[in-house]
Amino acid sequence: MNQTPLAVNVPEPSPHPLLEIDELSVGFRSGGEDVVVVHDVSFSICGGETVALVGESGCGKSVTALSLTQLLPSTAYYPTGRISIGGRNLLKMSSAELRQIRGREIAYIFQDPGTALNPVFRIGFQLKEAIRARRRDSKTSKNEVQNEALHLLSLVGLPDAESCLRAYPHELSGGMQQRVVIAIALACKPKLLVADEPTTALDVTIQAQILDLLKSLQTEFKMAVLLITHNLGLVADVAHRVNVMYAGSLVEAGDVEDVLTNPAHPYTRGLLDAVPSLETTLDGKRMKGIDGTVPMPSNLPQGCPFAPRCRKVIDRCLVEIPEIENIKENSEHTVRCFCKI
Repeated sequence: MNQTPLAVNVPEPSPHPLLEIDELSVGFRSGGEDVVVVHDVSFSICGGETVALVGESGCGKSVTALSLTQLLPSTAYYPTGRISIGGRNLLKMSSAELRQIRGREIAYIFQDPGTALNPVFRIGFQLKEAIRARRRDSKTSKNEVQNEALHLLSLVGLPDAESCLRAYPHELSGGMQQRVVIAIALACKPKLLVADEPTTALDVTIQAQILDLLKSLQTEFKMAVLLITHNLGLVADVAHRVNVMYAGSLVEAGDVEDVLTNPAHPYTRGLLDAVPSLETTLDGKRMKGIDGTVPMPSNLPQGCPFAPRCRKVIDRCLVEIPEIENIKENSEHTVRCFCKI
């Protein structure tokens, strides 16, 4: 097995859960048909902790993240589950109550900064709007808002912050736009930052810079981070724990070191094999892929959803859905599989 780099220089989290997700299911109503796309997902995030949610596109990662503050379309519904922060169930909150949570307690960084920013407003207007949202109950002068905006842009590593405030989004590079989006997310000093594929649209050098920035900001602001990605190589460097998602269900979860060095689910092993490495490049070998595609939520196969793509499949996988279980007694490393590696 190739050695996978493990998490380094990751701040120690609080032992107390900040956010708890318990048996969350999410569905959508369309054309008179109800389709459940997320199935009984449970995990928690402690204060100051980075938890990764990993899987291919279409596995339900973003739907899970957007459910935290009910940012999904009006056709979404929640058959089961509870999402709590500070003992409050977010799924039972009114629109007015959720507005107090969004931005202030849970903020988002979306994967495409070009669509996250409004193209017809200057950066300064959009950033100051977020700052005023936090301070709307107090009298804040224009100079105070201006100074805080400049400070936030400097904090995320943007040179010549004054010019950036006057610029429109299209006048900035992709990396600069992403830093602006991060500054806007930090404007309300959230307790939890949801980073949804924050480096997908960026080149490799800028990806590394953005990840380093997020780590340093997490330490400074003492906030938790939910990192959504399909790349386990990124997870190794920034996360404390990782949850692997497939077809709307969690199939493996645990500490980063446990999951990346001893993957128990064939899907997790497949994701690791798909991470590019210098060794593979020098040997001239092709990267291993995972055959097939993620099934549509409305057309899941009988039994284990991963069975049609699994190289370890046995007869039982084709007719039964495995329960999630601990790898070892008293271990937090869990897996949902009949034919564990």
